[in-house]
Amino acid sequence: MMQLKKVLSPLALTSAIALASTAQAGEVEVLHWWTSGGEAAAANVLKDLLKKEGHTWEDFAVAGGGGESAMTVLKSRAVSGNPPAAAQIKGLDIQEWAQLGLLGNLDPVASEARWDELLPPVVAKVMKYEDHYVGVPVNVHRVNWLWSNPDVFKKAGAEVPKTWDEFFVAADKIQKAGFVPLAHGGQAWQDATIFEAVALGVGGADFFRKAFVDHDEATLKSDTMIKTFEVFRRLNQYIDKNSAGREWNVATNMLINGKAAMQIMGDWAKGELTSAGLTPGVDIVCTATPDTAGAFTFNIDSFVMFELEDKENTKAQHAMARLIMEPKFQTAFNVNKGSIPVRSDVDREPFDRCATDSMDTFAESSQSGKLVPSMAHGLATTSYVQGAIFDVVTNFFNTPSITAEEAVNKLAQAVKAAG
Repeated sequence: MMQLKKVLSPLALTSAIALASTAQAGEVEVLHWWTSGGEAAAANVLKDLLKKEGHTWEDFAVAGGGGESAMTVLKSRAVSGNPPAAAQIKGLDIQEWAQLGLLGNLDPVASEARWDELLPPVVAKVMKYEDHYVGVPVNVHRVNWLWSNPDVFKKAGAEVPKTWDEFFVAADKIQKAGFVPLAHGGQAWQDATIFEAVALGVGGADFFRKAFVDHDEATLKSDTMIKTFEVFRRLNQYIDKNSAGREWNVATNMLINGKAAMQIMGDWAKGELTSAGLTPGVDIVCTATPDTAGAFTFNIDSFVMFELEDKENTKAQHAMARLIMEPKFQTAFNVNKGSIPVRSDVDREPFDRCATDSMDTFAESSQSGKLVPSMAHGLATTSYVQGAIFDVVTNFFNTPSITAEEAVNKLAQAVKAAG
């Protein structure tokens, strides 16, 4: 197996080898943050498939929808020379971990299973470091979804909005009818999820890429970015006062229970809908966030395997990577998780209306140039830049005294300092 370059200290490497060697044969300790109802059901699919092949799955779940808590734990484990065998890591963070020399090479699995032929180039690129596979993609999430409760809209005499202007008209009617217009959890990653949806709607895909992928200073300070912050600020008046610290799935339940009309959230929200016995696309309507029809903000869940010396445990890691990409898992997992398969050859029949719409938009947007990586979910930029953006966005959203003009200047400065 090809060895990725190492920059570990001898002490850390010795500790990692020693601890890995004491593990049970065929065991994979898996760090992830899939702890909500739909997410846990999806994780169990992989766990059961791995066990059927004779391997042991040691669950290491760390709650927190955005994965920040899990990454904090992972960094602590890695620094002490004791990383888990497998961890849920995504986006540019995969390359950062590979640069440290900690990740195992998955080329043998990828070559045998023809990953290069099965994966869209935009997905394969994220999974590679120096042209070698170090990660395995689990799914593709569409982030720019607007989820709407049609019963609440009917009671309020409102229509599901296609534009931001229509959103504010509908939100006023919903609020006057006694419902919460927008279900939201006051956490930095959820604030950023809404913010990037607004940015995509206000500025379009090219503006989005220049701001969050290229970090173009002129774009970050532009009038379009000022307008983005202004629209974003207006949303605050349609969120209930108890949103601070609320988990995303609790906000989804406000939608399910008819307390709220809308939620801006990725398609993992569907897992909560199906767990509640609802049919996505029917009982809860799925549409693109305002002014983003035909665009697709993508988030990819993925796993990396930390390099181990124990041969049986390495076999278990490779078995896990292989199983993740097989059609059986891709179907069962994504039906539970609410996402779509990374493979385009998976049978569509088991998937709901929202998923098939997502599949179509993913394919179309990759051709039209409207496919963009999510900033809020770690696909567009590094964790350092993302953290800087989070700080500016959430402070602005929760501090009425900060003007949009001040926010764009702070954003440009923060991105430059973190970049």
